[in-house]
Amino acid sequence: MIRCLSLVLVSSLFVAATGVGEDTGTKNDEPGTKNGAPFRPEAGKFPPLEESLPYRGELILVDHANRRGSMRIQGEGTYFRNAPHPFAMLPYGIVRYHGAPADLRDIPVGTVLHARGFLPPDPQTSVVPVLPIDSRQKNSGYSGAGIYPAENHVLLLEDESSYCLRTGKVWRLKEVELHDNAGMIVASREPKEGGDGKTSEESMTIDAAIRIWRGRERLGVEDLVAEDTWPASGKKALDGQAVQLGITWKPTPSGVFTRFHISDIWMDETAIERAARNQNETHKAFIRSRWMPAWIDSVEYGKFGRATVTATLFGGMDESLYADIKKGVSAVINGVENTLKHTGGNYGPAHMASKGTILDVFKATGDVPLGSSGIQILFETDLIIEGIRPGRVVRVCPANWPQVDLPREEFIGDGSNPDDRFPSPNIFPNYKK
Repeated sequence: MIRCLSLVLVSSLFVAATGVGEDTGTKNDEPGTKNGAPFRPEAGKFPPLEESLPYRGELILVDHANRRGSMRIQGEGTYFRNAPHPFAMLPYGIVRYHGAPADLRDIPVGTVLHARGFLPPDPQTSVVPVLPIDSRQKNSGYSGAGIYPAENHVLLLEDESSYCLRTGKVWRLKEVELHDNAGMIVASREPKEGGDGKTSEESMTIDAAIRIWRGRERLGVEDLVAEDTWPASGKKALDGQAVQLGITWKPTPSGVFTRFHISDIWMDETAIERAARNQNETHKAFIRSRWMPAWIDSVEYGKFGRATVTATLFGGMDESLYADIKKGVSAVINGVENTLKHTGGNYGPAHMASKGTILDVFKATGDVPLGSSGIQILFETDLIIEGIRPGRVVRVCPANWPQVDLPREEFIGDGSNPDDRFPSPNIFPNYKK
C-alpha cells in the first residue's frame, strides 16, 4: 500500500513539474502532418509544405559543410533532458535568419529554430541517422513524446523572427520585471493584425547581454532603464507593445524545466528591416562564391559531348541573384552532392565544370512550391560532365560571379573516398533513448 502511494506521489510531482514555465505560445503552431501519415519526398519533385511535420528547438550542433546539425527539440516533457536530435537540410531546403536567406553557418548555436521536416527521401544515403517512422510518437521518459521525429530532413529552417514575419505574427510585450539588469518578460505571440484572443502568455528570461534594436540603434537594458521605459527594479506593464524577438534557451533555476530566453528585441520595423538587409547581403556574397543550386530536369545529348540542359533553380534566394542568370550570358555548371558540396575542387569548382551559354530562362506562373524558384534555364555546353544528369543536383555560376577556390571541407575531391560523397551519420552520438 505504501509503495502504491509513493508511486502516485512521484507521478503527481512529475506531471506538475513538467508543466512549470512551459507555454504552448512558443511552439510551432502551423498546420502540418503532426497527427497524419509521414511524407517521404520523391526525387525530382518539390514536396508540399503542408505535408511536412512542424517542430521547434534549440540549435546544438552545426556541420555547415554537409548542411546538417542537431537540435534539442521541444516536446511534451522536461526540455533540458532532451538529447540533441540530428537533422539534415534537403538539397532544396531553405534556411532563414532575421527574416532573410541564410546558410547554417550564419546561425549561432543556441538559437531556437522552427523546422518543417520530412522523412529521408532515400534512407540509404541519409547523412543523419534514420529513425523508425513512428519515433515521434514514442514516449521518452521525462522528455515525453515528440523529441525524436523521423522527419529529420528539413525543407524550411528559420529563427523566431523569420517565422513570425513569414506567418504575419508579432510578440506583444505585456510586462517586464527587472533586478540588477536581469529578470523576466511576459509576452504572447499573436497575429499582427489582431487575433481571436486565444493566445497564451509566456514568461521568458532576459539578462544584461540582451540586444535591443530600435531604429538604427543598438541598446541595452540600462538604456531603457535610463529613459524610464523599463524600471530599474520591480515590475512595469508594457501594454502589449508589438516587437519581434530572438529566442534562445538557458538553464533555468527554481525547478523550471521549460523556459526560454530572449536574446534580441527588435522594437520597430526599421530595426528588423535593417537586420534582414544585413543578413541578406551576407547570403548574397555567400551564394556568389558557392554558386546557385539547382537540379537537372532533362538533358538532350548532341554529338561529341555537346548537350542542351534544362535545370530548375532552387528557391529562397535574393531576387538579384536570379537576375544575374539571364538569357545570353556565359555560365558554368558543376555537379554537386545532395549536401551541395562541389565535386572536384582542388583547382576551384570551375576547373571540371561544364562551360556554355544560357540559351533561355523560363519563369513559372501561378503557385511555386517552397524549395523551387519557379525559374528554369536552358543551357548549352560543348562538353557535358558526368554530374549533369536528370535528377542530379548541380550549381550554376554566371560569368559575372567571382571564380574562387573553396576550402577543402566544401568539395569532395576525386571521389575515391565514399565518406566524402556520402557523409556517414556516425558523427552523431547514439544517445540512449
